[in-house]
Amino acid sequence: MLDIALPFHLLQQLVATVLAAAHSGLAALGLAPDSGLTWSLSIAVLVVSVRVALLPLAAHGIRTARAAARARPAQQEVTRRYAGKRDLESLQAMRAEQRAIHAEHGVSALGCLPVLLQLPILFALYGALSAVATRQPIGAMDVALVASAGSASLLGVTLADRWGGTWAASPWHALVIVALAATSAGLSYTTQRWFVLPNTVLAGLPTQMAHVHRFMPALSAVGVLFAAGAVPVGLLVYWVASNAWTLGQSAVVCRWFPTPGSAAFTAWEARRA
Repeated sequence: MLDIALPFHLLQQLVATVLAAAHSGLAALGLAPDSGLTWSLSIAVLVVSVRVALLPLAAHGIRTARAAARARPAQQEVTRRYAGKRDLESLQAMRAEQRAIHAEHGVSALGCLPVLLQLPILFALYGALSAVATRQPIGAMDVALVASAGSASLLGVTLADRWGGTWAASPWHALVIVALAATSAGLSYTTQRWFVLPNTVLAGLPTQMAHVHRFMPALSAVGVLFAAGAVPVGLLVYWVASNAWTLGQSAVVCRWFPTPGSAAFTAWEARRA
């Protein structure tokens, strides 16, 4: 029987190899190998490397979203015309018209599959960093490198430290962790509020679903803050780097490649005019 965990484990090892290579490269440039700054920069280099590798999939997702948005009015008209018709002939005719609309607007037959393919890689990135932060060797991150990463100090806090008990033991440690968590949550809120929400088409959505979209920025930020209490500092550094990349990428998409029908698209048309 095929072990479905094997590809995921291989992805984690690949991520660990990139992290080890980033650390070696920074150390070769003269940075202290056991420094928290060096390991934090290594995590940032890893995040950038993975996200750059995923750019083709992200670009496909943008093109698919734009094509689907352009096709949406015609699709809604087809749905309206065939509403209530359940006979085989009508269903076949409706599907034929829908396929023609997809072909006309260039909607990919793969749908969101390329976007979903990003998830295993991002989960592998998270899993590998979780192992390193808890001092578990993985792939190229051997016992010595994992020990170096876990004991590396960033602003007096090791990358393996967690929130639990830090306030009573050291208010400074707790302050650093809160600052990292707040930075990550702030980046998440900014991305959702000013770049994702304006680029989302809410017209035609059920009222409750539209409300959920509008509350998503606050929900995402609160979720990050709650989760921050259970993860090591090394993962908080990863969240900050990853959310910073997501903010930049979302800003580019919102300004120059907005989804037709969204508020961002209206603003883009106004700028072109």
